[in-house]
Amino acid sequence: MLSIQDLSRPGIKPFSIDLNEGECVVLKGPSGAGKTLLLRAIADLDPNKGSVFLNQVNKNEYTAPEWRRAVCYLSTESGWWADDVGIHFPNHQSAGELLPKLGIGPDALNWQVARLSTGERQRLALARLILVSPSVMLLDEPTSGLDPESETMVEQILLQKLAEDVSILIVTHSSDQANRLATRCLKMNSGVVSEDIA
Repeated sequence: MLSIQDLSRPGIKPFSIDLNEGECVVLKGPSGAGKTLLLRAIADLDPNKGSVFLNQVNKNEYTAPEWRRAVCYLSTESGWWADDVGIHFPNHQSAGELLPKLGIGPDALNWQVARLSTGERQRLALARLILVSPSVMLLDEPTSGLDPESETMVEQILLQKLAEDVSILIVTHSSDQANRLATRCLKMNSGVVSEDIA
């Protein structure tokens, strides 16, 4: 599925991994270790060196928008380019079916972005990403600001996507969440990634 070979950028030492279909790999490490920089490099949002392949096709053979739809990055603070929530969801029917699974009513599509809580922003941003139908999801602490009930809903959606052969690389500080989702864990410190065998 996703093959990363000697990927590096300032602040990140060369990193290699193969991420299989339907596999969730958790990336753990202290703040400032470089986890976000690594996800952004995989998504090709920042200048980087090395090679990344999706289904044996080099990312250089994709246009930037194509790559970022196939290998989607969700930041801790999502971007909103319009005042109305609904504008960010081209297909309101699909969004209306997904949002209740994340604890948000379909009427949220009529809301103003300014009225959203931090947790609503997180869940709506995740829904926006899922509806792009990526092959790989790069998630930067997607449940950090959520209450336990909302966190459970998000995890159930992620498990469903894994069952559909979507691959997930997720940054989390929660060992419990890692145990519920991950097939493998990596740890990162000072820009160096290694297997977490603890």
